[in-house]
Amino acid sequence: MRFTVFGATGGTGVQVVRRALDAGHEVTAVVRDPAGLPGEVRACADVVQADVMDPGAIEEAVKGRDAVITAIGTRDGRRPTSVCADSTRGIVEAMRAGGTERFVLTSASGLHAGPGDDPLTRFLVKPLVLGPLLKHAFNDMRAAEALTRDSGLAWTIVRPPRLTDGPGNGRYRKAADRNVLGGLSMARSDLATALLDIAGEPSTAGHVISVAG
Repeated sequence: MRFTVFGATGGTGVQVVRRALDAGHEVTAVVRDPAGLPGEVRACADVVQADVMDPGAIEEAVKGRDAVITAIGTRDGRRPTSVCADSTRGIVEAMRAGGTERFVLTSASGLHAGPGDDPLTRFLVKPLVLGPLLKHAFNDMRAAEALTRDSGLAWTIVRPPRLTDGPGNGRYRKAADRNVLGGLSMARSDLATALLDIAGEPSTAGHVISVAG
């Protein structure tokens, strides 16, 4: 498959690029600064330096791709931000102009308390702890999700839990349109595997897929 990955220099994005390359896929990594990519990734991926907020600058990077994956997120969830919404807006506009349909947005399970959560998580941890603590990041992600749902693309929103940088176990659990019971954390490497799998599953289009280790 031919993938375009946004947020490719971030902790999750670089894992997505690596795993896609290891699996033999063609990968375009869109970045602000190519120096942020590990050397072995720069050597194998098609690296495009562009401003994701400028649809015209990224249209060629998404045109003709089988799927576009964004792992863009804020590095400081406690300050006002619009990076997720603004980047999603730019990507969606570029995909529409380029005629590319498949879009996978990385969001977060913490912003939604509902079916699949245990009672403590659903009624205490998410609404009373995580919600206030990460309200700016979650508001940004909610806006990005809304733009994705209204995009007219073949979209899937993927909601992982707290992410870790340690080695993954090569497995993950997932649930469609509900949260994963006991899904408190997962390795970024396992999230990368999940994102690539989901991007290649047409049946997930139009759904929110929660994943966890």
